[in-house]
Formats: sequence, structure tokens, C-alpha cells
Amino acid sequence: MELQPKHPSIKGPVQWFCGDVWIDTIVSSQEPSPLNVVAVHFAPGGRTAWHSHEGGQTLYVTEGKGLVQSRGEPVAEMSPGDVVFTPDGEDHWHGATKDNFMTHFSITRGAAQWGQLVTDDEYDGRSS
Repeated sequence: MELQPKHPSIKGPVQWFCGDVWIDTIVSSQEPSPLNVVAVHFAPGGRTAWHSHEGGQTLYVTEGKGLVQSRGEPVAEMSPGDVVFTPDGEDHWHGATKDNFMTHFSITRGAAQWGQLVTDDEYDGRSS
């Protein structure tokens, strides 16, 4: 058994996030397991850029209200207890609503491929 102290929270990089986003690492991949688990805390309006994941991504919402969208699909709202799975290579984004904070656990098994920042029109559901 290994007891590990909590890692410091880090600010989400501006290349990958719009608005105020903070990340707490829970599990970092270590051979032979590619598993990564992070808690991501979004301020109102905060969101990821478009991205996809090798091996897919599972989100588990723990608090607040959030939004999620796969490319070409409508924006959907997420609430505490919701689980969202995005398959390997599917382009998507997620974040908080305009009026609420949102926290989710992100569980991945591979690297993220980051794309363009989500525009205000995309965030508002006016385009995808």
C-alpha cells in the first residue's frame, strides 16, 4: 500500500480551456496501467476545448450543472450523478453552465488530442 498526499490543484491551461478551470489529479497513469483520473472544477461558463481521447473518456458529475456536446450533436445538460461516456476518438467538449459551477471526475485510459477552443456560439448551442 502507498499513501500519497494530495497533489496541488493546477489551473487549466488556456490552450485547452476557456474560463476558470482547476484540475486535481487523483490517479496518473503508471505502467502497466494507462488509467488517469482527475477532478475538474469549472467556474460558470468555463469549458474545455474540442478534444478526443484515445480509449475514450468517462465523466462522473459530482456537483453543479454542466454542458456536454459531441461534434454534430445537440448540447446536453449534466447534473450530479450523471455519467457520460465518450468513445475513443469522438470529438467533444464539456463544462459548466453560464450560471453554475460544475465539478466532474474524468476517467481516461489514453492521451487527449486537443483541438480548437469552443466558441460562444458553440457553447450556446447555435452551431457545432
